[in-house]
Amino acid sequence: MAFFSKRKGSARQSDTYTSTKGKGGKQTDKVEPLTADLDVNARVIGDRLGGSLDIVLRELRSAGKESIRLIVVYIDSIVDHRMIQEGILSPLADSPIPPLDLQDSGQDNNRQGSIIVGIAKHILSIGTIRSITTIEEALEALLGGSCLILAESEQTALAADVSGGEQRAVTEASTQTVIRGPQHSFTENCMTNIGLLRRIIRSSELRIHCLYIGRHTNTRIAVVYIEGIADAGVVNEMNRRLRAIDIDGVLESGYVEEFIQDKTFTPFPTLMNVERPDVVAAGLLEGQVAVIVDGTPFVLLAPVTFFKFFQSAEDYYQRYDISTFLRMLRHFAFVVSMLLPATYIAVTTFHQEMLPTTLLISLAAQREGVPFPALAEALLMEITFEVLREAGVRMPRAIGPAISIVGALVLGQAAVQAGLVSPAMVIAVSFTAISNFVTPQFNIAIAARLIRFSLMLLAGALGFFGIITGIIVVLTHLAGLRSFGVPYMTPAAPLLPSSLKDILIRVPRWAMSTRPLAIGGGKRKKDAKAPPWQRRSSGPEEE
Repeated sequence: MAFFSKRKGSARQSDTYTSTKGKGGKQTDKVEPLTADLDVNARVIGDRLGGSLDIVLRELRSAGKESIRLIVVYIDSIVDHRMIQEGILSPLADSPIPPLDLQDSGQDNNRQGSIIVGIAKHILSIGTIRSITTIEEALEALLGGSCLILAESEQTALAADVSGGEQRAVTEASTQTVIRGPQHSFTENCMTNIGLLRRIIRSSELRIHCLYIGRHTNTRIAVVYIEGIADAGVVNEMNRRLRAIDIDGVLESGYVEEFIQDKTFTPFPTLMNVERPDVVAAGLLEGQVAVIVDGTPFVLLAPVTFFKFFQSAEDYYQRYDISTFLRMLRHFAFVVSMLLPATYIAVTTFHQEMLPTTLLISLAAQREGVPFPALAEALLMEITFEVLREAGVRMPRAIGPAISIVGALVLGQAAVQAGLVSPAMVIAVSFTAISNFVTPQFNIAIAARLIRFSLMLLAGALGFFGIITGIIVVLTHLAGLRSFGVPYMTPAAPLLPSSLKDILIRVPRWAMSTRPLAIGGGKRKKDAKAPPWQRRSSGPEEE
């Protein structure tokens, strides 16, 4: 990938790690191995965890003539208690540990490790079990939701995955809803989200790589892509940028997004955050790479282009002609949300001759008692609406929508009656706000809100000349953006005619025979073709 931008900062440029770096960039120079003394191991683990209230150390003895002393350690607040009881404690207490040969224990000189091997092979039925040899590995396993099994005279322990606890169930998407389509969304659990994708993409080529970021949170991050479809350069670059992150903790995917995005100082997003599994699956099938962060239902998709933010999942679940109309409507609404207030300011301040005489007289009559210029009037209304919108979001859900709607109506009507603003300005600001909600992706709508204020200032100072200047600057900025090496305005700039079939218009599904040229670096052919009854043929259709 020759288009990857150079990234500033030592943390972002560094993609090499020494053996002293552990998960999340934590220093692991001093490694403390487990000892053969069971009590010492339990005491050290308890001390390293600070004797927390939710740390459980359970001592028991195995069944049989040769009873073996065991200690089970787990964190009570993040494990499944049923799995602990039925999968670990009951089997250990009721089943004797069978003697193993030296060959079974994996040791050539002594029987060290034979007890642990016997427990793992013949007693525990839990699926994920791994051996632990150091205190650091033991602490990492406990904090990840595993149960630690220590045996006397053993320098090796077992970590069984029993993670669980209270978690949110799979529900309907709250921010990216559709009328027709799957009605489920991601949750805050990384493994649940991976399972949702597995149920959609049942392919052996689906690849999932896991890493941990955060010195204190040690947050699990999963990189998901389809081998052979995703560009290998994008996958390698994604892994490089993720491994270069050095931060105390990751609480949401926005933490990761700011580190791995190509450009920081831009109002336009260069990664897409998605709440719906079907949208992520569609992106993977087109060659995108997904980043799943444990603890948030929003998954990152890269690379993305500007036009991807105007595509909704529902576009592909209904007829192509309806989808094309709605997609054009979204682009029109995006332009209106940026330009309408600035256009009103420019026309009423500098270019009155562009209006019909009747309309000009009507606007002049409305503004006769308004004490502010058009720019101050528009800024006052826009800031007021932004305050109402933010208040509606932060207030309790039961009264938030009512307060925002009633507040906008009451304040708008009161402002007109008081002579502070004109009715035409209220209409312009209201339609601008409504147009801003048409965009499917919230982060690209925020970009329009930020650019709107800049264009309003330019229009108030220079009229249409200022608006055109602002548009040129925005377009130049868009043409220079990249998302993981992919030009942001693809396929419009550079022009890729073969990829235009799913931008402003959406051709029928059977006509989309290739994947996007700039995004998918592997297999481009989708093997889609028209059904027999829609193909043009001079003779009878052959099966």
